[in-house]
Amino acid sequence: MSDALTRGVLFVHSAPSALCPHIEWAIGSVVDQRTDLHWTEQSAAPGMSRAEVNWTGKPGTGALLASALRGWAHLRYEVTEEASPGVDSSRWSHTPELGIFHATTDAAGNIMVSEERIRWAYEKGAGDPAIVYQELSIALGEAWDEELEPFRYAAEGAPVRWLHQVI
Repeated sequence: MSDALTRGVLFVHSAPSALCPHIEWAIGSVVDQRTDLHWTEQSAAPGMSRAEVNWTGKPGTGALLASALRGWAHLRYEVTEEASPGVDSSRWSHTPELGIFHATTDAAGNIMVSEERIRWAYEKGAGDPAIVYQELSIALGEAWDEELEPFRYAAEGAPVRWLHQVI
């Protein structure tokens, strides 16, 4: 079994106050540690709260965090996971309206679109540039970025805490 570790960030962009303790419990169950996040008001969505936490854990922890929070009503979040030996870096984005989006990212956080995904866009487009554009937009997660961008800006200057997975 590998002892490799990776790290990342969980950004809870907006959550109803009643959901906050459940989010902390879900995060704690993944990182095997109690979490008490510092919740602040989300100015982009009055009545909602936001928090972020840095984490350290085994490769795949980002996917586990994203899955643990997936599907909860009114919850917007993103999870990042840095690359580790044999594992690419990733980003998961979730909105109530769009569901979850996953992408492989480079060291700067840019989404990397695979050769096969580009070929799919060409084939599906069958010469129609509008369809190719639409498929590449989906591959880049543009709809998720558009929906989450106001929540990202509202989080500037927010406090950050570190969590370390118990191994």
